[in-house]
Amino acid sequence: MSRRFASGLLALALAGCTSLEPKYVRPEPPVPLSWPVGDSYLRQSEAGLPIVGYRDIFRDPRLQALVEQALANNRDLRIAAANIASARAQYSVQRAERLPQVAAGAGAGVSGGGGGRGTDTNFSIDVGVSRFELDLFGRVRSLSRSALDQYFSTEAAARATRLSLVGEIASAYFTLAADRSLLAVARATEANAARSVELTGARLRGGIASRIDLRQAQTVLEQARSDAAAQVTRVAQDRNALQLLVGAPLDEANLPPSIEAVDGLVAELPAGLSSTVLLRRPDVVEAEFQLRAANARIGAARAAFFPTISLTGLLGLASGGLTSLFSGGAFNFNAGVNASVPIFDAGANRGNLQYARAQRELFLARYEQTIQTAFREVSDALARRGTIGEQFGAESRLVADAQDNYRLTDARYREGIENFLATLDAQRTLYSAQQRLVRTRLERATNLADLYRTLGGDALIDTGSFAKP
Repeated sequence: MSRRFASGLLALALAGCTSLEPKYVRPEPPVPLSWPVGDSYLRQSEAGLPIVGYRDIFRDPRLQALVEQALANNRDLRIAAANIASARAQYSVQRAERLPQVAAGAGAGVSGGGGGRGTDTNFSIDVGVSRFELDLFGRVRSLSRSALDQYFSTEAAARATRLSLVGEIASAYFTLAADRSLLAVARATEANAARSVELTGARLRGGIASRIDLRQAQTVLEQARSDAAAQVTRVAQDRNALQLLVGAPLDEANLPPSIEAVDGLVAELPAGLSSTVLLRRPDVVEAEFQLRAANARIGAARAAFFPTISLTGLLGLASGGLTSLFSGGAFNFNAGVNASVPIFDAGANRGNLQYARAQRELFLARYEQTIQTAFREVSDALARRGTIGEQFGAESRLVADAQDNYRLTDARYREGIENFLATLDAQRTLYSAQQRLVRTRLERATNLADLYRTLGGDALIDTGSFAKP
């Protein structure tokens, strides 16, 4: 009878019986199925988004070397790796609750007393199971599933950190390149202005030019000197920011000489038509696994309303003599079943269930908000990508025209045909156009880095790609 009862309990435990978790259904993305369209937006191809690595987009060997160095040294990535290890360990602890805890022990004792009593010696050895919960209503299994989803969420967060780091390094690299170009423009303008001041001073001494011409030439010179000094500071600060991201000292050979040198080394990233690609973005995957974990905790909170049944058991040998410890008569065992049913808990179980449900709604809202934020980021990047080419072309032509105009007016001034005001205006126009072109080059490169980051880059993954720890 007892043997049949124990066998039945064991079969019940192994079957796992049931789960009280709500069935998880992925929420519909709260965004349109396609990206915005119109004159401001980049026209997309019909192809879906491929999985690409940062080397496919950022083709500058110097930038690739910095990214590799950062992936090995950046402290944010080290923190993310430590968080993954912690989540994996927590899952292992929770998963162990689903299996019996078996322990072995051995002991020896001597007892005695007065009145002529002798001494008694006892030896024992045993192995037993202490309080193994039969997971009839899936409480332990739900907690284990929640811990697993939390681990997956942490791993996705690490992927998001890696993706963000690569994007930030690219942006910082392009900013340093642009500021070095602006420094070069300021110094070239300073040199041209110095020659104009020298020429105007000579013409003033010869009675050909006025003091007004000299003072106007000096304003351009001092403005260029001021800009050059400011750009030296910005270049130093850009280098410091890049070094912080890389997490190690920078090699000058890996730094960009100018934005012109790196502008053509950034490839296009196709975006595809469907916005469902956002579901593979690491931060979206992280939010979904947090939602899954919260959904599983509802099952554990529901199971707390039902009885808890635990098994205990002990097998051992005990004898007064060490030589007879392993004889047949020394064997003993005991087994037990304990059950507890919640009767009155002052509303604690109900409160825990309400809290679990509220947490699920919280993580659902966060998941939907993450998707909406991702959609906006991609849409903004596409909107800028759709017009940046036309703007760059116009400003390139503007610089060419301004250079030609300055060359002609300067030559006419030197020949005494044109007054200095026209030369001054042409010089200022050229200086401004050169600065705007550099900034547009920077914006074009940074826009590609933004598209890489917002579309997921090489961190694109499916939930099925996660391996259990």
